[in-house]
Amino acid sequence: MLDKAKNLLHTMWTTLSRKKPLVSTYVEASDLCRVLGLVDLTALGVASTLGMGVYIMAGSVAKIAGPGVAISFLIAGFAATLSALCYGEFAARVPKSGSAYVYSYVTMGEFIAFIVGWNLCLEYVIGTACVARGLSNYIDALVGDRISSFFSSNFPMNIPFLAAYPDFFGFFIMFSFSCVVAGGVEISSTFNKLFTFINLTTLVIVIVAGAYKANFSNWTLSPSDAGFPTDGSGGVGGFLPFGFLGVFSGAAKCFYSYTGFDSVATTGEEAKNPQKLIPLALLMTLTIAVVTYLGVAISLTLMWPYFDQSVRAPFPYAFEKTNMPGVKWVVTTGALCALCSW
Repeated sequence: MLDKAKNLLHTMWTTLSRKKPLVSTYVEASDLCRVLGLVDLTALGVASTLGMGVYIMAGSVAKIAGPGVAISFLIAGFAATLSALCYGEFAARVPKSGSAYVYSYVTMGEFIAFIVGWNLCLEYVIGTACVARGLSNYIDALVGDRISSFFSSNFPMNIPFLAAYPDFFGFFIMFSFSCVVAGGVEISSTFNKLFTFINLTTLVIVIVAGAYKANFSNWTLSPSDAGFPTDGSGGVGGFLPFGFLGVFSGAAKCFYSYTGFDSVATTGEEAKNPQKLIPLALLMTLTIAVVTYLGVAISLTLMWPYFDQSVRAPFPYAFEKTNMPGVKWVVTTGALCALCSW
């Protein structure tokens, strides 16, 4: 009886820990079309990293890190770069679609890959939901909250742990883009490059306009200054109003902004030369993302006080407050393109 139990446990462990064989012909053995070059892969990574983090998260992180949000993005970027280097190494050794799931399957076994795979599913589901909600909120803010008012009045959900209303508009947006993606990688890549170009152009405008309206006194605000909040939401003022605790709390929140780079690793069977192009595209993506996040975070906090940042639409709000309504609409267009390309 004891021997049978041991044999059963041994069989179960062998099954759970079996690894996918590393075959040297992975690059040739693909059922998908290899059409993605370096520009396509980099655009995919940039689109995934410079969406929600720039246009939605920058304002909310500034609320907990103050002007030190730039340091938060830098710390998170360093951590993401270490992770990207690991992805690049795996992509060179295992040029298959599946990202971390396949890498775990090859190195650690089937059970670990099972857990990682479902975690990836959870990550993409939550990420897609956040982007859909963010895109819906952005458009809602532009039309004077008419969308949220309509759904709140006609479809209220009085459940504490759910939203106030079902976001049908966000669902429609995601459904539309799912149809585009289903049309094939070449079609979706063309749309992605177009949206990414508009996004990067907009971010350059944001940084330049923010530098033009920069006021360095916004980095040295103190509780004695007029307009400084008295409820404690402004901290102690200065560049690090909430200390390094706020900076590291912000970095933890910022890290999710960089996680889009792993989408590049899912193209192992669609890249022309995955062993060379994927690692290079990962490094280029992180370099562009870190530089852009730093520039945007610095310009945002120099342009308008950190404690009065909008969580829903920080850049349109900041440019409206600084009497630059034209730039506000340019930024909104870029933000919508960035969120669409995610």
